[in-house]
Amino acid sequence: MTIHRHAVVLAALLLFCATSVAAPDATRQAQLEHLLAQDCGACHGLHMTGGLGPELTRAALAGKSRDSLIATVTFGRPGTAMPPWAPLLAPDDIRWLVDLLLKGYPAS
Repeated sequence: MTIHRHAVVLAALLLFCATSVAAPDATRQAQLEHLLAQDCGACHGLHMTGGLGPELTRAALAGKSRDSLIATVTFGRPGTAMPPWAPLLAPDDIRWLVDLLLKGYPAS
């Protein structure tokens, strides 16, 4: 198999994984929303309008890539107060939280 074929297979696999993500069930979504309000809200503000951490409103996140936001939540930001959440949250949980923020959390 040539390098090109490896790249095509890898790209197809990544595309499949990205599209086959399952949303957390309703119970887990409620737990995650509580975490967002309490844990994330401690730094980013109860209404995500900023504090120790930057604003996370829909307007503030406009233009930021979903993937970079997922990476920030997953790995944190070294040298800042933003911790990595990967040790505590599953990748599906992190994607769901980022999508919730991108949709506009908390709802007005």
